[in-house]
Parts: sequence; C-alpha cells; structure tokens
Amino acid sequence: MTSYADFIRETLCPWRPVTAKRMFGGHGIYHAGVMFALVADGQLFLKVDDESRPAFEAAGLGPFVYEAKGRRVALSYYKAPDAMLDEPDVAREWAERGWQAALRAHLIKKAKEEALPRRKS
Repeated sequence: MTSYADFIRETLCPWRPVTAKRMFGGHGIYHAGVMFALVADGQLFLKVDDESRPAFEAAGLGPFVYEAKGRRVALSYYKAPDAMLDEPDVAREWAERGWQAALRAHLIKKAKEEALPRRKS
C-alpha cells in the first residue's frame, strides 16, 4: 500500500474503521465493505450522488476524470477538500458525506438485484 493511502486510512480511522485496496493504479477506500472513496493521482476523491453533489460543487470541488478510448470519463467521485486531511472535524463531516452517498448507491443496487427473477440452477 502506498504511504498516501496509509495516511488517508489513519486520518479517517477516528471517524470509522476503513480499509484500502489496490485498484487501477490507485486505491479504493472502504468502510463495512462498501467503497466510499478513491485515491488516485495522489488525491482523495469521495463518492457523490444527487443528494451530496451540491455540497461538493458549492465548495468548488470537481469529479475524478480519466481518459478512455479517446474520451474523458467522469466518475461519481469528487475531490475531497484539502482541509479534510488536516482537520478531524472536517474529515468526519466529508467522510460521512461520501459514506452516505456510497451506502445509498449500495442499497439501491442491492434492491435492484433482489427484484430480478432468480435463475434456476
């Protein structure tokens, strides 16, 4: 694990227990098995949804964007505020915001999966 991902884990541990897993040249940051943050290009990004996105936009924070097949792709992860890494209260507030967005997305996905008819084996 990179030292930056370790630093993020240590910073967020007072909020809740978190783990980091390598993925695509970066790290996914998880709580309770749900990914709510992404470390990429030496920056921290938090999960957003329609409910949480306005807070990120109001703070002037933008999405994680990467290039794929000649076009730019924006993910539903927005840059975390710099103060999040220096101030425990700010870290808790923004980590919770990312976690709640990730949890809502996880619960929606799970409900959709449960609504699908099951295949017989």
